[in-house]
Amino acid sequence: MEPFVTVTGVVAPLDRVNVDTDQIIPKQFLKRIERTGFGQFLFFDWRYENDGKTPNPAFELNAQAYAGAPILVAGKNFGCGSSREHAPWALLDYGFRAVIAPSFADIFFNNCFKNGILPVALTEDKVAHLLSRAQANPGYQITVDLEAQTISDSEGFSTSFEVDAFRRYCLLNGLDDIGLSLQNVDDITQFEGKRPSWKPITVTA
Repeated sequence: MEPFVTVTGVVAPLDRVNVDTDQIIPKQFLKRIERTGFGQFLFFDWRYENDGKTPNPAFELNAQAYAGAPILVAGKNFGCGSSREHAPWALLDYGFRAVIAPSFADIFFNNCFKNGILPVALTEDKVAHLLSRAQANPGYQITVDLEAQTISDSEGFSTSFEVDAFRRYCLLNGLDDIGLSLQNVDDITQFEGKRPSWKPITVTA
């Protein structure tokens, strides 16, 4: 997993509340077994016309000014709906490293940290401030600094945010669940080396 320390870039404004995971990545695209390749289907039903090919000019993120934006700002209860881990996979594959909203669905929030995305909860007035700046000035940029736990721009806006210390440590060091286990690989190897060759490995469901 790629470490997250500081990200500076364009803000993509998605001024919608209750964005559910079926809009983030529709169910018909959940057939891949890899974590990659889902970005092309992100917000599919909003991004394209009914033919599934023609970009919808009314969808805010289709504006050229937001192409390649690494930071998404959205309304409250982002990531609600089903618990599919494909949602953060799609966001990450599309290029987003941070999502800022007033609130998140719990499972989606947890899945973001496990997949290298930083979800940041700010007050509604601060989110509205970022949305309005991004909408009024396409190409508007901010810096999300996980180490300092701050968000700032070049126009005087600055705020701090809270993040669980353990999750912060994992993101800063690029550690998912497997990476955490591998930190103890020497101890695991030593333990397994003491296991008698005749003793079966017990697998529990």
